[in-house]
Amino acid sequence: MRRDVLWGVAVLIVGVIGLGFGFGLGVYTDQAFPDALPYVAHHSAGKVDTTELQQAIRLIQADYVDGNVDPQKLSHGTVQGLVSSLNDPFSAYYDPDQYKRLQQVYTGKYSGIGIYLTFSSAYPVITGTVPGSPASSAGLQSGDQIVKVGDKDMKGVTADQAAALIQGPNGQKVTLTIQRGTNTFPVTITRAEIQVPSVRSAVIADHILYLRIYQFTTTTTDEFHSALSTGLADAKGIVLDMRENPGGFITEADHVISEFVASGETFELRDRNGNVERHDVSGEHLATKQPLVVLVDANSASAAEIVAGSLQVHKRAKLVGTVTFGKGSVQQDFPLSDGADIHLTIRRWYLPNGQTIDHKGLTPDVPITLANSNDEYDVLQPDKGYAKDTQLNSALTMVAS
Repeated sequence: MRRDVLWGVAVLIVGVIGLGFGFGLGVYTDQAFPDALPYVAHHSAGKVDTTELQQAIRLIQADYVDGNVDPQKLSHGTVQGLVSSLNDPFSAYYDPDQYKRLQQVYTGKYSGIGIYLTFSSAYPVITGTVPGSPASSAGLQSGDQIVKVGDKDMKGVTADQAAALIQGPNGQKVTLTIQRGTNTFPVTITRAEIQVPSVRSAVIADHILYLRIYQFTTTTTDEFHSALSTGLADAKGIVLDMRENPGGFITEADHVISEFVASGETFELRDRNGNVERHDVSGEHLATKQPLVVLVDANSASAAEIVAGSLQVHKRAKLVGTVTFGKGSVQQDFPLSDGADIHLTIRRWYLPNGQTIDHKGLTPDVPITLANSNDEYDVLQPDKGYAKDTQLNSALTMVAS
């Protein structure tokens, strides 16, 4: 069975692996996070002259000064270079170890501490923690910078480098030096296996069902259907929160849309030859009448944009928040004979009205920017409340009116 995926922003969960382009380190790569796929036939294409490539390989093996060139590393580097030449941030090469670790991510289980990170030339910045994870229990917050892991300075590190330092066997401890505002302090955390839920829910305000989708994994359809059916009985309306959602599996997005829309197209895919694959509403439709508002932000990407955009086009929901990420491409895995993998952009997706959001994003019906990211409602910290979450409060008002 073939599964295509969409991931957006460069965000990481620290735990199992670190992949240099995304939602990794425990990991999810925003730019891609595909299910394991069987090899599929290639499209016909023009031949590539590999003479120069073969000459370069022979030259390096014969004349490089150290004389101990690792053929496997040379092979991996060659393929990585080929993929990099596409200048596509969403296509990538995984060596066998990376690909094995990535496949573990598909189960939603991670060995690590459970933090979301973004990377730059400065220090890695925590954008959130996995609910119930060691990082969450240790009090790490969005906006915290990781200055050191052990004695290693973290300035300018890549996702792979961070993963190598932060990941580790269950039960082992790791010490992070955190900078929060003007304060710098150490935090020692015990690594654990983390089961990351993709959906959380609660009934808030005056019988409003709040549903949060963190990402679209292989379990999202079942999780979402269960949360929706359980909370719907007494709900006067629904708020679907997909802020900070980097995307995921297309099929899961399709099923979520179908819970709210009774008929019609959900989205369509187009390949380079112009072939169109239309996706239509299917499955159960639990909530086609209830008032619905969707929360989005700049980190709502890919599959999250499919859901939000399709519901907006169908006039089933209003969007509240900020302009979304804008990723309209689809990637697929092509496992190689040595266990490595090429993760390649193969199609683009379009909304039911034929529009693309690629590089543009979705424009919310009600634009609202949070004063501070920490003001965002956390369903696992109900005591914190949502008084400062202006986006959620606007959604609640709209649903109740």
